Amino acid sequence: MRRYPRDMLLHRAGFRCEYCHVPAEHSSLGLHVDHIIAQQHRGGHEEENLAMACAHCNSCKGPNIASIDPTNSRIEGLFNPRTQIWTNHFRVVGDKIVGITPTGRATVNLLGFNDRRSISRRRHLQNEGVSFT
Repeated sequence: MRRYPRDMLLHRAGFRCEYCHVPAEHSSLGLHVDHIIAQQHRGGHEEENLAMACAHCNSCKGPNIASIDPTNSRIEGLFNPRTQIWTNHFRVVGDKIVGITPTGRATVNLLGFNDRRSISRRRHLQNEGVSFT
């Protein structure tokens, strides 16, 4: 099993969580290597199955690969940073991240992008000039 250097994964991620886009230096517990498809679902350690995630997104995502789109109540796959483009699924509106596709909405819902703590942190960082797109 090949292990990919953390520095390479961080650089590829732009030094931010690949889900909520919080910069690594503003993530209280740093960024973690996430298996996009969890090992229990036969996801491997290949580079294309690894993403950098903040502790909040990583703990909310867990081994999930899908969630419910709150708009249509259908099961939708979660956002995959290796195969999908963030701006095709999400928009930053003020201090919130809004899902604009079923995948985006399911991911926002499951990962708690707009819980009170996340909004507060995002608002503080935006006031410091940090962009989330």
